[in-house]
Formats: sequence, structure tokens, C-alpha cells
Amino acid sequence: MKSAASRLALVCALVLCAGGGLFLYRSGFFSAVSSPDALRDYIQQFSPYSLLFFFVIQLLSVVLAPIPSNVSALAGGILFGTWPAFFLTYAAIVLGSVVVFALARAMGRDAVTRLVGRKLSEKYLSVIHAKTDVFLTLAFLFPFFPDDALCILAGLTTIPFPRFLIIVLLARPWGLLFASALGGATLSVPWWGMLLAGLAGLALFCLGMKYGDRIEAAILRRLGKNP
Repeated sequence: MKSAASRLALVCALVLCAGGGLFLYRSGFFSAVSSPDALRDYIQQFSPYSLLFFFVIQLLSVVLAPIPSNVSALAGGILFGTWPAFFLTYAAIVLGSVVVFALARAMGRDAVTRLVGRKLSEKYLSVIHAKTDVFLTLAFLFPFFPDDALCILAGLTTIPFPRFLIIVLLARPWGLLFASALGGATLSVPWWGMLLAGLAGLALFCLGMKYGDRIEAAILRRLGKNP
């Protein structure tokens, strides 16, 4: 009975995602996503339900790879202001991350590989298995990695769901806040500032990947636990 219910939930989720993707395609979303201003105008046409529609778009951005959540967060900042756009995006991204994580565990490796692509799966799955916590945290913090695909691949590892949820809650919001603040004109960063931030992020990522195990072991020792 439990497996039948899981299969039904999986089918329903896939049908809803496919239906959502079809609606976005037919309503012109994928042409509007080319720029934040065009996306703002697209979302605004659904007023007075534009806030709800924005939340749905951000939720689908995790499930449907072609939707860049940072671009839509920036458009949301332009349309609704920094904090409404951020909190709606944050809630949608967390919910979407949980959904794709659970779907991956229900579907299994073969289905997930077909969904994210063999090349992407082979590129990241081994490192996620080897350094799950460290890699996911760093990858979510910095804008160089396919966060949504990594959430799906994480569902194929042995990471407990509560730990995955904590990593998502703590590591995923910062890029979304940055994009929402840019859109809401709360934050203005020159090109050289963006370049420096990117280089610093890349350096921190490399250090984390090289010394992450030692850092994790040191933290565990401080907490009185043997690694």
C-alpha cells in the first residue's frame, strides 16, 4: 500500500510539473525570461495574482531546469521590492528543493540520470557521494553550480533528509537575497565588485573542497565527537 501511494504521489508530481512547464511555454514565459524587465512585465500581467504567480514560477524553477531562479528573483525585486521577492523566492526554493530531493529518492538513479543528463550526473554524483555536506554547502553558497540539479542528485546519496534540509535552509538564501536586493535597488554593485566576489567565492570553494574533511573533523572534535 505504501509503495502504491508513493508511485501515485510521484505520478501526480510529474504530471503537475509537466503541466506547469506546458503552461509557461504557451503563455510566453520562456521568451520573457531573456531579461529581468521582460520577466517583470510578464509576471505583472497576472495581477492581482502576480505574487502567487511569482511564487509558482520560483517553485517551478527548481523542478524545471530552464528557469533561472536568480533572474526571476531579480525581476521580483523590481516588481515587488527586495523583501517580498526574497521571502517568496526563499520559500519556493526550499519547497522545490525538498520536492526534487524526495522525487529522486522515489525514482532512483536511472530516472534521475535521464532527467538531469548523464554528463551532469557523472560530473557531480561522485563528489556528492564523497563529500556530501561540504560540497553541497559550498555549491549552494556560490553561483557557479547547478543548485537545482544538485538537489536532485543529493536524493541519490545517503544524506539524511533533516541534514539536507538544514543545508538548504542555511546555504541557499544568500544568492537569492543578493538578486532580490539588486532588483529592488537596495543594493548596487559595480562590475569589479562582482568580479572580486566571484573570485573570492571560487577561492573559498577550492579551499573547502581541499580542506573540508579536516575542517569537518576539527568541528566534530570541538563538539566532543570522534570523526
